Formats: sequence, structure tokens, C-alpha cells
Amino acid sequence: MRSYLLIIIFSLFFSVRLDAGDEFCGIRNVAFQNGETTTFKVFYTLAGMFIGAGEASFVVDLQKLNNQTVYHVVGDGKTYSFYDSFFKVRDRYESYIDTGSLQPYRFIRNVYEGGYKKYQTVNFDHAANKAITNEGTFNVPNCVQDVVSSIYYARNIDFNRYKAGDKIPFTMFLDNETYNLYIRYMGKEVIKTKYGKFRAIRFKPLLVKGTIFEGGEKMEVWISDDGNKIPLRVESPISVGSVKVDMMSYRNLRYPLSSMMNMR
Repeated sequence: MRSYLLIIIFSLFFSVRLDAGDEFCGIRNVAFQNGETTTFKVFYTLAGMFIGAGEASFVVDLQKLNNQTVYHVVGDGKTYSFYDSFFKVRDRYESYIDTGSLQPYRFIRNVYEGGYKKYQTVNFDHAANKAITNEGTFNVPNCVQDVVSSIYYARNIDFNRYKAGDKIPFTMFLDNETYNLYIRYMGKEVIKTKYGKFRAIRFKPLLVKGTIFEGGEKMEVWISDDGNKIPLRVESPISVGSVKVDMMSYRNLRYPLSSMMNMR
């Protein structure tokens, strides 16, 4: 059973297969920088009531991997202590990402979710189109992403090139499978979050039906309409009730958060 904390943020960017010649293979980073930190609060909604269930954070720093400088991105998610008796979550996801092409070299998943434990390491051999895990070796397509790197890769999309209704493709490898999904660009609008009021880019990711989430395009995502493109809000129905995730704090963004229209 996958966590509804990190996974609802990570699943923002699940999408469809890319070919080697696709314009998004090897996209350049213009959105984030070393030292960026963002935190999010997860609210569970039932019968119109919002309950703070947990939080997630993402931190970017520069490290060396096999003598190469890479972005090391860590995503941590946890439920609050009072919620632990219902479904305790302590998740940590890590991705080591090429600073030039934004392709992942290594992905680590270390999770505890309601009694379920999983530790997995994935090393990507992009030249051979292989993903080597502690459970085997798997074929992957060109430009494949992991669940963390896909977020930072997608933040570099120029949404001004698209019109409402367009699909934007990616591939992602998770749990020894390649997911062929997409995000559908829905346009721009103004939203009010727990942090403040923003000009935002809205889209819907195509999700695979699972234990918590329904399949289809029922999740909605808003990201900042500025150079940073940080997630601002995520809303989705789940098996019982719904969830809402709001950005609550940030540090060391690459650009001013110019999409913000007022302070809290």
C-alpha cells in the first residue's frame, strides 16, 4: 500500500513513453538550484472537514556520485503522531540526478507505510536502457525518470508552448515497472492556498488505479506560474474522502516567488 503523503506529490508527474528524439529528452534545468527546500502539509477531507494528517519536504543539494557532480534530492514524508495509530507513514525517497540532462543515475526508496516496509535501490544504465535494482535488472525506455527526478524534470517544462487540453508525456520507473502516463495541461488561473494567493499553472496527471487513488484524470495540480514552478496545491479523491496538499514554506528558490499575489 503506497503512502498518500509523498506519493500524492510524486504522482503529479507520472506520464507516457518518450522516444530518444523527443524534444524533452535531455531538457536543461532552469527552474531549481542547490539548496532549495520546500515543505507541504497534507490534509485529509471527510464530510467537508479538513484534518491535518502529515507533512512532506523536499531538499536539493549537490553531491558527488562516481566522481560526477549530481543533484541529490531527498523527499521525506510522515504522518503526525496522532494519526500514526490509523496509518503510520515514515517515507524517504532519494534521487541522484545528472545536472546537465536531468536524467537519474540512482534512486533509493526506504518506506514504512502502515506496517508495510520496503527498501529498494535502483541504478540506471542509460546507455544500455537498463534499471538495475536489488530485485533484478529491467529494460527501460530512453529518457526514463524515477519518481523524484520526474518532479524536477517536469518543473522545467515551458507550459507557454501548450494550449489547454494538451498532453505532455514522460516515462517513470517505480516498483520494477515502467509507467506510461501523462499530464494534461489545463491552463492558468488564480488560486488561494493556506500560504497565500498565487497565479498558477493547472494540470491533471493520468493516474493508475490503485489501493488509494482512483484511475484517470481525477487529481488536480497547481504549480507556481513563475520561473520556479514549485507545486502549490494538489487535490484528489481517494478511496474514502479526499486529500489536499498545500505548500507551506520554501527556502533558496532560484527566482523570487513572483507568482504570489499577497502575503498570508
